[in-house]
Amino acid sequence: MKRMFSIGLTGGIGSGKSLVADRFASHGVSIIDSDVIAHAVTAPGGPAMPAIEAAFGPEFVTADGALDRARMRALVFSNLDAKHVLESITHPLIRAASEAAAQAASGPYRMFVVPLLVESGNWKQRADRVLVVDCTRETQIDRVMRRSGFTRAQVESIMQRQASREARLAVADDVIDNDKATADAVYEQVDALHRRYLALSGER
Repeated sequence: MKRMFSIGLTGGIGSGKSLVADRFASHGVSIIDSDVIAHAVTAPGGPAMPAIEAAFGPEFVTADGALDRARMRALVFSNLDAKHVLESITHPLIRAASEAAAQAASGPYRMFVVPLLVESGNWKQRADRVLVVDCTRETQIDRVMRRSGFTRAQVESIMQRQASREARLAVADDVIDNDKATADAVYEQVDALHRRYLALSGER
């Protein structure tokens, strides 16, 4: 059976991946967003929560049964072992849910939104093209500080765990410039790429 034409969408924190993905979704593209799935598996009653509570204790679970993200974020920033334990619980569930969503995709093509696409190293086998949402390091820091209320040090700590801008651009087949661009300018880039991807998917 022929595999559906697939795009891997990535970018550093604060680059604007959600803005781009939402625009593709408005064109009927099937979006499989690993961050959305990660939130679902750690939501109230999520499949990761029993193992997380067993491994880390009830203090990492909110009153409604979800992961206490702020507490967990503080822990894994300072404790690599804790980070590995959390990932050993959540990553298999995220992969399974991503695969199920990919199999159920019904749009003209599908798009995997993966913040750590470059770091994972194996997406070339799953995506026909890699699309990078690009902006400068300072733009990333400014956006995340304003959006999430993080300190500069917190944002820089997150960025240190992600691939560099240069590493992402090195694997990109396509790039959307979202440094100082308006939303309309980003949409124009998305719309042009959508037309191209439709043509490419039709050639398969």
